[in-house]
Amino acid sequence: MDVQEIRQKLEDSGLRCTTQRYAVMSFLMDHHEHPTAAEIYEAVNRVDPRSSRATTYNNLNDLVEAGLVRQVASEGRAARYDARGEQHHHFICDRCGNVEDLDWYELPQPALASLGRRVVRDTELIVRGLCTQCAPRRRSQAQNS
Repeated sequence: MDVQEIRQKLEDSGLRCTTQRYAVMSFLMDHHEHPTAAEIYEAVNRVDPRSSRATTYNNLNDLVEAGLVRQVASEGRAARYDARGEQHHHFICDRCGNVEDLDWYELPQPALASLGRRVVRDTELIVRGLCTQCAPRRRSQAQNS
């Protein structure tokens, strides 16, 4: 995605295209490995040392609220961020915390009666288990025991 496309995406969502916000969004568009806020800050700060940790975190929150970035929460670990535009689900490894994209498929919506006055914005599936790197280690450890 080029500079103008990112700028347009930010402006279309109602966000000003500041230098720091652009840097965060650009980094996320180029890095699909679901970085943490700290990893994003470090990467952005290497390019522009004037960007503070607070500014980076605030920009991440703004991007999430605007719907341009998804925050993928992992129990007991730092949240990770994802700017992949198309719908998809996630797999989170219990051992290493790695977050992987899974192809999208429709999920059944909850019955309206069970929602009460709640309004559903989105439904996403998070699958948890052992990734392809950790699963073989577990099997080999069990065989050696």
